[in-house]
Formats: sequence, C-alpha cells, structure tokens
Amino acid sequence: MKKGILYIVLSAIFFSTMEIAIKMVAGTFHPIQLNLLRFFIGAVILSPLAFQHMKKYHFHMTKDSFLFFVVTGFLCIVISMTFYQLAIVYTKASTVAILFSCNPLFVIPLAHFLLKERLSKRTLVALGISLVGILFIVNPFEIQSPFGIIVALLSAVTFALYSVVGRKGSQQFKCDGVILTCLSFFTGSIEILALVLISKIGFVAGWLRSVGLGVFANVPVFRGIAWHTLPSLIYIGIFVTGLGFAFYFLAMDVTSASMASMVFFIKPALAPILALIFLREAITPAVTVGIILIVAGSLMTLLPAGSKQPELRVSRAKNR
Repeated sequence: MKKGILYIVLSAIFFSTMEIAIKMVAGTFHPIQLNLLRFFIGAVILSPLAFQHMKKYHFHMTKDSFLFFVVTGFLCIVISMTFYQLAIVYTKASTVAILFSCNPLFVIPLAHFLLKERLSKRTLVALGISLVGILFIVNPFEIQSPFGIIVALLSAVTFALYSVVGRKGSQQFKCDGVILTCLSFFTGSIEILALVLISKIGFVAGWLRSVGLGVFANVPVFRGIAWHTLPSLIYIGIFVTGLGFAFYFLAMDVTSASMASMVFFIKPALAPILALIFLREAITPAVTVGIILIVAGSLMTLLPAGSKQPELRVSRAKNR
C-alpha cells in the first residue's frame, strides 16, 4: 500500500507540471506534433525497463496482445491526448487541467462494470467532495469557451476508458504498467505519425481546411525543435509522459484502478500551486476552497480504512 501511494504521488507531481511545461513552448510546437514527439520520447525512455519487465514476467507478444496495444495507443494518444491538446488551444490551460482531472468520475463506474471493482460508500463520498472542489475551481458560471470545455471533457472520458481497458488487458495478457505504457506509446506514436503524414497530402489538407478542421491539416513533425526548446521537450517526453504514466499504471498494479485514479484529484490541487510558483498565476479564494476540498477527498481515499477493500491484481506468482 505504501508503494502504491508513492507511485500516486510521483505521478501526480509529474502530471501537475504538464501545463507549465507546455506554456514554455507555446507557439513553438503544433499540438498534434507535440503529442507525437512526447509520446515517442516517452516510449524510447521506457523501452529498457519494459524489456526487463517482459523478461521478468515472461511476457510474449501475440496477435491478440498486439491488437490490444493498438487499441490502447489509439485511445490514449490519438484520441484522448489530441482532445487534451486542442482543449489547451481553445480554453485556459488551468481549466483543462482541472476538467481532465475529472476522469476518475468516469473511471470508477467503468471499473465497477468492466473490472468488477466494488464501489464503497467511502469512495463515493470522497468523489463527491472532490467534485465539489473541482466546481469551485472551474466555476461553470464563467465558462467562456464551450468548445474548449467539450473537448476537455471528451479527453477525460476517453482517457478513463483507456485506463479501464488498459487495466483489463493487463490482467488478460499478464503485463504490468511499464509494459502496457511503453507498447501503447509506441503503437499510438506510429498511428498518429501515419495520420500526420496523411495530413500533408494536398487534397486531404485542403478538405480538412474546407470543413473547419485546419488544425489537423499539414501537421509538422520536426518544426520548432532547437537547442533552446530541447530542455522543455525532453522534460515533457521523459518525465511528464514517460515516468508520469509509468507511475500511474504501476499504481494500478499494486492498488486498483479507482485508487490510482486519485492522481487526477491531486493534480488540480497541486497544479495551481506550481503555477503560482513558476508562472505567478494568482490563486483566488474560490480556487483555495477547491484545493482544500480536493485534498480532503483524496485523503479519504488514500488513507487506509478500517477494513481492507478487495482489490483486483494480476498474480505475478502464477505467471512465473
């Protein structure tokens, strides 16, 4: 349990710096291009560790497991993270961070129906408290960009589906979080690279622009990469993407999908503090109340209860 909490905290710290890192390269990289670059970097960094885990747990790629990674890569990178990057373009980054952090609200019912994880009263109360905190921070009465809000919520929903599908597949194919993350990153990067290359075809780019989807037309691959942008790109690829997601799925392995999802209730509490420190963005009284409520809800789930809740785990002993 202590190891699971450590993984959750580390993942939350890396995820909470995402918006700050993106703002440092704002206007330099295309949002789809950044998805491609950061997930490919993350996959490369995770490769040595993933190979060690494959050997340790006797993982062998099959046709079915390959198709599984194609699906998880598509859900996470092509769909969810594309929505996420577009949301940052069309609305405030802080709003996107908080709305994306709502994905546990979708993970928990999905995990209940697909993974048969029990919904305890404690978990439901914690989610309710955290949701109220999120509403204090977002303030729905001051929403200025409906499109940005919609794609941010779509990003949260599809990431929740990715999380649950990833958890279910890791049980079926006997792979841990590191293997799942690395191979999903590789397949997703290949998929999004294929779409980027297609977007460069003349008539395709023209059609995308004609239907109002110019952001997907003629997407660059290497534009903006220079010595002064490398530190930010490396941090986004290695730490936020590679290590952030690895710790998140490792937390799933040793706890549960519901518990690991609390990363996204810690993030909206931590991200405003980091934004205040690095970007000097003010924390309003409403945000302060939201932070307190979110932290309270997270602690209710993270701190041990009187009775131990049943958890779904992949048995490593049986795989040896």
